[in-house]
Amino acid sequence: MTVAVEKREDAGQAAKEDGPGKVPPVLAARRVSRRMVLAAIVLVWLVLFAVLRGKQTLTLAAADLTDLHRWFNDVNDAIGADRNSNPLFLYFFNEIRLVIDSLVNFVQELISQPSGDRPVPQIGWLGVVGLAGYVSWAVGNWRVALLAVAGFTFFGLQGLWQESMDTLALTLSAVFVALLFAIPLGVWAGLSDRFNRIVTPFLDLMQTMPTFVYLAPLTLFFQIGPASATIATLIYAAPPAIRITAHAIRSVPETTVEAADSLGATRRQTLLKVLLPMSKRTVVMGVNQTIMAALAMVTIAALINAPGLGQTVVQALQSLDVGTAFNAGLAIVVMAIVLDRVTTAASGREEAARRSKNPLLPWRRHLLVGGGVAAAVLVYLSHMYVWAAEFPGEGSTGSTIAKAADNVTTWAQDSLSGLTNGFRDAITNGLLNPFQTLLTDSPWWLVGVALIGVGTVLGGWRAGVTTGVCVGLLVATGVWSDAMTTMASTLVATILVMVLGIVFGVWMGRSMMVDRLIRPTLDAAQVMPPFVYLVPFLALFGPTRFTAIVAAIVYGAPVAMKIIADGIRAVPATTVEAATSAGCNTWQIITKVQLPMARSALTLATNQGLIYVLSMVVVGGLVGAGALGYDVVAGFARGELYGKGLAAGLAIVLLGVMFDRITQAAARRATA
Repeated sequence: MTVAVEKREDAGQAAKEDGPGKVPPVLAARRVSRRMVLAAIVLVWLVLFAVLRGKQTLTLAAADLTDLHRWFNDVNDAIGADRNSNPLFLYFFNEIRLVIDSLVNFVQELISQPSGDRPVPQIGWLGVVGLAGYVSWAVGNWRVALLAVAGFTFFGLQGLWQESMDTLALTLSAVFVALLFAIPLGVWAGLSDRFNRIVTPFLDLMQTMPTFVYLAPLTLFFQIGPASATIATLIYAAPPAIRITAHAIRSVPETTVEAADSLGATRRQTLLKVLLPMSKRTVVMGVNQTIMAALAMVTIAALINAPGLGQTVVQALQSLDVGTAFNAGLAIVVMAIVLDRVTTAASGREEAARRSKNPLLPWRRHLLVGGGVAAAVLVYLSHMYVWAAEFPGEGSTGSTIAKAADNVTTWAQDSLSGLTNGFRDAITNGLLNPFQTLLTDSPWWLVGVALIGVGTVLGGWRAGVTTGVCVGLLVATGVWSDAMTTMASTLVATILVMVLGIVFGVWMGRSMMVDRLIRPTLDAAQVMPPFVYLVPFLALFGPTRFTAIVAAIVYGAPVAMKIIADGIRAVPATTVEAATSAGCNTWQIITKVQLPMARSALTLATNQGLIYVLSMVVVGGLVGAGALGYDVVAGFARGELYGKGLAAGLAIVLLGVMFDRITQAAARRATA
């Protein structure tokens, strides 16, 4: 016992004087030399920038095109001309589009669009509300059912019933098809190490790609419309289900599988009777993540003519109609919360059923039957009677919400303009403009060499090679200057995300009470699709690139806070106690013990923050952010700029891959 106490005291003294334990001289020299190399790279960059500023910057005007852009345009035109004659399109792409279109049209005619000779859908608002309440109660509980009924009724009161049902129809269609592929692939990845190694890099790439990137290539093969939107959505939404299903299968205890094998169970029986039942709760969590991803993509897919709430938001943002955008954005938030709560409750129900010896009591079985009958009656009424099919009223609640949002916007712009403009100018002039100037006015080869050097120092030679390839391809896309502008906004926003993440993450990690108060808000923030974040900041800051940066900060901060909080909490309590007993104050414990020992969590938070921020910065092209996001949007709006928009989408992917590879490699180094 005495020896243990002495060791803790020695550790505390080391933390007070030299950080969390004495660092071996070789490691200390390596750490110092890495910092010195980074400083040298930046210093040489600044010196050469002062000498070569404005030369070889590869600047391209908004309406100018490169040979690659023209080639993309020619390919698009050729595909359009051969779409109905080329066998590949006739018997493959067109057939896929037809199947997806048929599915989407079926669901729309069921709940949102007029069906055949009927002026209303097959199931009217009353039937949809009844079904939503019954399903929520059946898979969850009565509280979730009340939330679902209230949420769906609210859509009608907003005057957005049809738009909401269109969004729900596309989401459900995409999730249905995505799960048909994702769950079997996830099971395969969970059972086969080889397949898991093959599929993991593709899943990593897909989850680093912002939503914008999926749209342009798919319109090339499936045209603009609901089919392309649904296919983009299901591709974007499938990776979480694959990953989580594979994790669920691999998490089943080996002893359980061995017990089944010893009893003579076949592989099929082991899968169906052991692995899947024991993984059901986690698989339902994967369904939850798939639904949330699908809803986020469906709203973005309004850019390629997907019907629903996203289209209302896009049109309102483009016309700077904050009230309408806020009303539709609120409907998206409500839908996200309802879908999240229902699937989360279903996951909890599966866990309770697994632990309970009698999961379905007789009285509950009778109530479920009665509830099903009541829901069927409501569906029948909504099918037969107009009053139960068309939502009554004219959406006065939505008009009131929109008017209130407009009034608040006017007040904020009149009363808070000094504060908001001052904050905007301070960040823009103090951080964004200098950094953007450094990236866009430096010769392209100088920026490339600097990025390769930074990538190599932080992540090793593999990260450096990846960075070099990405830099070369960025040059080839012909949108280098716009890519550097997007990079500047992304890095500035990520710096501010990490500042917020460290402050609140340390606070949450050191106090369970603070964590319990803040974490539910962070969880709710991560449910909301990216579009929603643009609306309030558009009201405060107007259509500028700063609006996109602030939205990106708010969008990326929650995940960084949660990761850092978990990292701080993972620091052994004995280490903190040793530092405290040695006389360290709170500041010394945080800076000398907890943050250094949570270095891997900090690097992971940076990785996730970068990916989240990049996805929001490019969406900010809708509100004046310019650069790559604007190029993509312009490519959808103007046919002659399609090739440039496609190249901009490729550039976004390259930025995402570069950021992800460097930060992941740095994270692995931090844990080594």
